[in-house]
Amino acid sequence: MSTARVDYIAPWWTYWLHNFPHINLRFEPVNHIFQPEDENYQQSLVFLVCVAAAGLGLTLLFLAVYLSCLCCCRREESEDSKRPQTCCVTWAAVIAGLVICSAVGVGFYGNSETNDGVYQLTYSLYNANHTLRGIDSLVTGTLGSMQRDLKQRLARLDEIFATRGDYVQTLRFMQMMANNIIQQLTGLPDLSRAKLDLASVADRTAAVEYYRWLTYLLLLILDLVICLVACLGLAKQSRWLLTTIMVFGVLTLILSWASLGAVTAAAVGTSDFCVSPDKFVMNHTKGHIGSDIVHYYLYCSQSLPNPFQQSLTIYQRSLTTMQIQIQGLLQFAVPLFPTAQRDLLGIQHVLNASESSLHQLTALLDCRSLHKDYLDALIGVCYDGVEGLLYLCLFSLLAAFAFSTMLCAIPRAWRHITNRDRDYDDIDEEDPFNPQARRISAHNPTRSNVHSFCSFSSSMGSQSSLQQPAPPSTSAPVSEYMNQSVLFGGNPRYENVPLIGRGSPPPSYSPSMRATYLSMTEGQNRHFGTDFQI
Repeated sequence: MSTARVDYIAPWWTYWLHNFPHINLRFEPVNHIFQPEDENYQQSLVFLVCVAAAGLGLTLLFLAVYLSCLCCCRREESEDSKRPQTCCVTWAAVIAGLVICSAVGVGFYGNSETNDGVYQLTYSLYNANHTLRGIDSLVTGTLGSMQRDLKQRLARLDEIFATRGDYVQTLRFMQMMANNIIQQLTGLPDLSRAKLDLASVADRTAAVEYYRWLTYLLLLILDLVICLVACLGLAKQSRWLLTTIMVFGVLTLILSWASLGAVTAAAVGTSDFCVSPDKFVMNHTKGHIGSDIVHYYLYCSQSLPNPFQQSLTIYQRSLTTMQIQIQGLLQFAVPLFPTAQRDLLGIQHVLNASESSLHQLTALLDCRSLHKDYLDALIGVCYDGVEGLLYLCLFSLLAAFAFSTMLCAIPRAWRHITNRDRDYDDIDEEDPFNPQARRISAHNPTRSNVHSFCSFSSSMGSQSSLQQPAPPSTSAPVSEYMNQSVLFGGNPRYENVPLIGRGSPPPSYSPSMRATYLSMTEGQNRHFGTDFQI
């Protein structure tokens, strides 16, 4: 464990993930310390991915057994047993849809939280890199001015003051002070000697995070689209939609388990780092930066001495001494050697620039700036980042459960649609209340007409076998015959055929229709000699 600090406390979920069993591929326990370069530690994270792969295999095996049993155990079911199965399919589809919608919401939140944490990490890395590059730029610039400009000007002044030994001695003393400054500045860039290119690390991290965020966004959209299409297929009872959903459902199920394994491994590894981040940083920078310097920036306590304080003090004292010497030469040597004024003013400008660099360097080397970037990176990774990974794990679990339920319900729905179509096909096509028969009649009017004609002929045959009508009398009046023809639609086939044998329902009852019908019947009885009883 790292030394406890008030400004950073690892969240409880990182300790919970840190306590996950770490087992390598040889089923041997591995130390929980974050060691990404160690092979056994890498295998312990791969083992978590293998556990998720085993879960995927068991799920696919269960679905295969379930579908095999469903296909092999088909039997005729009564009407009472069909209704509960249809209800179970409906409820299973509803539950799966609700779980998928909830999983997508959780996934969007977790994806956003993880992205925020990684963004805070990269932002802190860029800030820390800017600070380190600023320190390196100030040190390099000051060393260049001291080694080139100051040395050249002191050499020219040494030629000018060659006749004055006291002035030459002053120049030697200034050169010694400049060498002290160069020596102290050369000891400062321990930070740059570590060759920590934080900008490149931030660039790679941002690129990986972008593709991770985009992949999860597409996966979430795919889950939502599959859920909507599945609802549409069940509502329209479309077989090809349900078949398509079966294929994409299996694909999404595989992606969900793969996502669960990868995210779990990432969450456990990140939690191992978050529990003891200081120890990892100390081990990673060993041999590049002094331990006292790393400890100073990691904890930034007022009780800790600044490892650069002695160098900065010598730098400032040497610079102040040089400025005093230049002021004396400007005051006493310029009246005697006017040509020395230009070089003396140039040296004074270099010293003023070096003093400004000293103040900036002191501010940049202070622990507060880099320590703040370090804490921001830890909070971004260990709070928002790991929390987002946990929500993504929950999303993967919910999605796997929902799609497993959906893959179990869709074959039931397919079977229900097949049974319904078979029941429609078994109904007599002559039934006017059969929707299948109505569709056949609409698409095949010739068959419908033949069927009506056959019905009419069979009705006529049965009627004529029961009672043969008497031959019509030739003495019937022409006017009554025409009225009778008009009354029966002008079709000679319907002249002597009773109403019951025409294959059509009787007219609706009304008093006027009854009177008309009675008068017509009496007229037929008189002309045909037949006594029909109404």
